[in-house]
Amino acid sequence: MAHQVQGVVVKEANGPVTLETILVPDPGPGEVVVDIAACGVCHTDLHYVQGGIGEDFPFLLGHEAAGTVSEVGAGVTEVAPGDYVVLNWRAVCGQCRACMRGRPQYCFDTHNAAQAMTLSDGTELSAALGIGAFAEKTLVAAGQCTRVDPAAPPEVAGLLGCGVMAGIGASINTGAVGRGDSVAVIGCGGVGNAAVAGAALAGAHTIIAVDVEDRKLEAAKRFGATHTVNSSEHDPVEVIRSLTDGNGADVVVDAVGIPATYEQAFYARDLAGTVVLVGVPRPDVTLELPLLDVFGRGGSLKSSWYGDCLPSRDFPMLVDLYLQGRLDLEGFVSERIGIDEIPEAFERMESGDVLRSVVVL
Repeated sequence: MAHQVQGVVVKEANGPVTLETILVPDPGPGEVVVDIAACGVCHTDLHYVQGGIGEDFPFLLGHEAAGTVSEVGAGVTEVAPGDYVVLNWRAVCGQCRACMRGRPQYCFDTHNAAQAMTLSDGTELSAALGIGAFAEKTLVAAGQCTRVDPAAPPEVAGLLGCGVMAGIGASINTGAVGRGDSVAVIGCGGVGNAAVAGAALAGAHTIIAVDVEDRKLEAAKRFGATHTVNSSEHDPVEVIRSLTDGNGADVVVDAVGIPATYEQAFYARDLAGTVVLVGVPRPDVTLELPLLDVFGRGGSLKSSWYGDCLPSRDFPMLVDLYLQGRLDLEGFVSERIGIDEIPEAFERMESGDVLRSVVVL
């Protein structure tokens, strides 16, 4: 019998974000129902609201979440009722060419629940990133659930489900930051400051945070930045070079995703350095660079999708680091809010007033 719960929905592009009664079906084969305890308000959800990701309205928003498994469908062995989990949107298939080559973080056939959740009138909902966690309960594929230590509060553990994992992974997994490296991070919102934290965890010697707002740069210092640059006042390329003996940084992470910041990242790296793009560009954005510079500078230009993470490997490890006091996940939580306060949280996010608002259910 379907569960009747409250969830946050947007029915059309740039339409109002509303709290609706939704129906969550009993789990089918390979599916799981999760009682959501907390869910972060991520910029990706705002992209859904604005019509920037898909056209399959209405959307059930929310995806950066932790909770407890309440029901499992036939054939589910990964988790059981009562398990404390962080949800992920990379449920690897194990069968595609990437998985078979030992690169499951690039899985080409990640999967979601087969059944749809609906509005009370039967209208099918599209779950944001296959999760839809701005709700009291949600239905996901079993592979989207990663068990972690329940000692970590859901408000912080859930952040690994998207933004924090994307930033940490951009530094550690994609950028392969190592001990003694120099790193620059352009854009110090939630993802960018997570990249700063990841660089610090990896042992980077010099970590340069770049943003146009001093308050974000102050936050970056808390996560491990050794230097800060306000790019509205100084040329970040020149400053980054001056702080790295004139060479440029070994790894530069662009956590914004616009042509201007990518160009800064490109020219602020060492000749054999790495640029990592983790900021999500708008669909209509194009980039122009002299091809001779791309050839002549060497090194690597990489994109980082979900921080190139493998949830089963990375989520438990990062939760353990948090519990050891080595990763300040709590520092990303700017406020705890109710499920009815999400529209205002979007406004605060756009204005840069918060790193993360977290809905506590």
